[in-house]
Amino acid sequence: MKVVLAGAFGHLGSDILRELVKQGHEVVAIGRQVREVEGCEGGFSAVEADVRDPEALRGSCDGADAVISAVGLTKASAQVTCHEIDYQGNCNLLEEALRAGVKHFAYVSVLKADINPDVPILAAKAEFEKALKASGIGWTIYRPGGYFYDIAKVFMPMVEKGKVTLLGKKAVHANLVDTPDLAEFIVQHMLDEGEVYDIGGKETYSYEEMARMFFEAAGKTPVIKRAPAWLFDVLAWVNKRKKNGKDAIIKFSKHTLTEEMVGDTVIGEASFREYIARCYAGK
Repeated sequence: MKVVLAGAFGHLGSDILRELVKQGHEVVAIGRQVREVEGCEGGFSAVEADVRDPEALRGSCDGADAVISAVGLTKASAQVTCHEIDYQGNCNLLEEALRAGVKHFAYVSVLKADINPDVPILAAKAEFEKALKASGIGWTIYRPGGYFYDIAKVFMPMVEKGKVTLLGKKAVHANLVDTPDLAEFIVQHMLDEGEVYDIGGKETYSYEEMARMFFEAAGKTPVIKRAPAWLFDVLAWVNKRKKNGKDAIIKFSKHTLTEEMVGDTVIGEASFREYIARCYAGK
């Protein structure tokens, strides 16, 4: 089957690309910057394109049976917004898929994308979900609650400094998923018609439990503090005035650290506890 994969060279996108190649699909990989992906050498054709530019996408979906989009803004940017990437960029890709006669479009969103329109990343993803459902194309939506590597990026620097600060007074839980497990699920279910999957991994922990596991793996005594959640509102306001793009990421961080992020579609065999141990192996 011919599959177009957009956002193919990001963290999750690379794992989806590897899985598609492994399964023997003909793959067109779209990315703003094309690079080699370990395990995929010679197994795909690449299109270098900015999804904000419809003309750059022209012809990329020709002859394809399905499109998978892992397109999304993942870090702060003063040049582009979540709406431009997560919504309009995906709309441009969807329009190209419709023009080319593609039968199915699979989209990677985020858990609880539709509950907080004040968070720009969530608002853009929820808006595109609506556009996809209304487009007339066959669709599948995946909503993971969080990734192993994302939480490691947040907690490990704090553990290194000797203190982890959590938000709010109540315990909040997540069943994070490893991206190779998610990639396998995405490819297996990319043609499921009209399905929205709220996805998580096999282990559910509170963020305090996660923090303690990081301290244990690092061989340090746990020091865990709590800050009021409104502090992130202040930080978001300050950074919005600076126009550096960080306010969207701060608001999203607050969402993920104060909402229950437990997906009811449990997938994969990877253990988050074992992942944490591997992060510190050899250190």
